[in-house]
Amino acid sequence: MPLEVRVQARPRACRYQLVIFDWDGTLMDSAARIVACMEVAADELGWVAPTPAAIRDIIGLGLPEAMEALYPGIGALERDTLQAAFSRQFRVADQVPSPFFPGVREGIARLREASECRLAVATGKSRRGLDRVFAHHGCGEWFAASRTADQTRSKPHPQMLEELLAACELPPEAAVMVGDTEYDLEMARALGMDRVAVSYGVHARERLLASEPIRVVDDFAGLVEWLLPGPAGEGRA
Repeated sequence: MPLEVRVQARPRACRYQLVIFDWDGTLMDSAARIVACMEVAADELGWVAPTPAAIRDIIGLGLPEAMEALYPGIGALERDTLQAAFSRQFRVADQVPSPFFPGVREGIARLREASECRLAVATGKSRRGLDRVFAHHGCGEWFAASRTADQTRSKPHPQMLEELLAACELPPEAAVMVGDTEYDLEMARALGMDRVAVSYGVHARERLLASEPIRVVDDFAGLVEWLLPGPAGEGRA
């Protein structure tokens, strides 16, 4: 009887050399926590809390920009006071970390095994906040690079992506931005970078489509299947 020969499958090739993820609303299911903490912070200061829809709308922006969007015309002192109150509430709530969306851990593991594929994060969180969640979930090693809103300019300005591309020594056409808000998609569009929208986050599909993503996916598993179309050597479709 001939011996059975097992051929090890080659790693599947990713469509891009760099996949850049937004965090809240794309990888982590944290929108409800952000809304609750903002409501409590406003109540603590005796202010009228924004509606949940208004708070969800600003997820992804840097904190100063988010405060100003929620309370137009707010002064710098009031903005900083509200920002401090929100950050305090969020640190307390974040002692129990928010969960990842279904399929994220498994999907990231598959992408990390793909040939010539690196991962990065572009988020409206603070550096301290992102490092805290990295430590909670033990996931910092997943990413080759990351940028936060307090390190650079807030979305939708493209500087965050420019810095990630420079850190990875790649041109925009070698990367894709994955996010759940128009802020994510618009900063990529400003660079001519491909962008994929996820429909399960905070901005509605119709709003995402206005930023002309090359694809809209309804779950993380579907995103990974699209990013990994076939064995190493197959081209982008």
